[in-house]
Amino acid sequence: MSYILAIESSCDDTSCAVINSDFHVLSNVTASQKVHQEYGGVVPELASRAHQSNIVPVVDKALKDAKINKQDLSAVAFTRGPGLLGSLLVGVCFAKSFATALNIPLIEVNHLEAHVLAHFIKDSPEQNIPSFPFLCLLVSGGNTQIILLEGPRKMKTIGKTIDDAAGETIDKAAKILSLPYPGGPHIDRLAKEGNVSLKFSQSHIPGYDYSFSGLKTSILYTLRDKLKSNPKYLEENMADIAASVQKAVVDTLLAKFEKAIKDTGIKTIAVAGGVSANSELRERLTLLGNKHCCRVFIPKFSYTTDNAAMVGCAGLFKYFNKEFASLDLTAYTR
Repeated sequence: MSYILAIESSCDDTSCAVINSDFHVLSNVTASQKVHQEYGGVVPELASRAHQSNIVPVVDKALKDAKINKQDLSAVAFTRGPGLLGSLLVGVCFAKSFATALNIPLIEVNHLEAHVLAHFIKDSPEQNIPSFPFLCLLVSGGNTQIILLEGPRKMKTIGKTIDDAAGETIDKAAKILSLPYPGGPHIDRLAKEGNVSLKFSQSHIPGYDYSFSGLKTSILYTLRDKLKSNPKYLEENMADIAASVQKAVVDTLLAKFEKAIKDTGIKTIAVAGGVSANSELRERLTLLGNKHCCRVFIPKFSYTTDNAAMVGCAGLFKYFNKEFASLDLTAYTR
């Protein structure tokens, strides 16, 4: 049995996991950073400093939770990018040092690929996993993509955002409503209590690509106009605003994704990334799959946010192919 230690430090979560060669997660420890809440977004310098403080205790706890010694490890996988440079460098440098000290291979992992491949984590032997080919809607704070997978190491992006991401749009709306950062969970919670009462303008571009800049602008201008006639409009209608924003974002996401399903004829679909935790997106994707007779894969909530278990899963596929990294590589932001 082989064991992979995985490290994720692309943004504001320091995470470490241990995964075995059967894709079973033995531990998955994450230290979140609350320091950014008062700023309404991630402050890169504060994030990298917090990673430096968290990385050693998080790795130590992950090994203890997995009930293995560091000498039992077969390789170290780490997120190389994309992400915040300072945050990534903490994970990259630690992974290099740790692998060198143990004289075991080093495996670099693309953060976005890790989100997609999280669907192959097996929390139980009988758990279903996607069959190839399949389509995955990757939706996070900074990325929105439609990815066609023909194999674990063969991915093709067939659609992507040309400007803002879906998660950024939701966070922008949350900021207008003075909701705490990150705004996604708060918008989701409020939307369940409200009704769709507002209609926002949305961009329409050909193909499978997305554009959310028009929607962000429409949300801003629509609410600004409402405030002119009623200064208390936001506080009196927060739930309805949240429901309207959430519906507009999910409508945009699934319109393009449904087009991809129809055009490719692929009958296995999935969603991944931080926004895949959104309850409306999960429910409506399931309905979309039923409509087109597709097998639908939705990740556990613990695998939607940035976590090291997904990094370990992606790293395992490279480990089996002996795709090891050299010590002279560095992080990349995009």
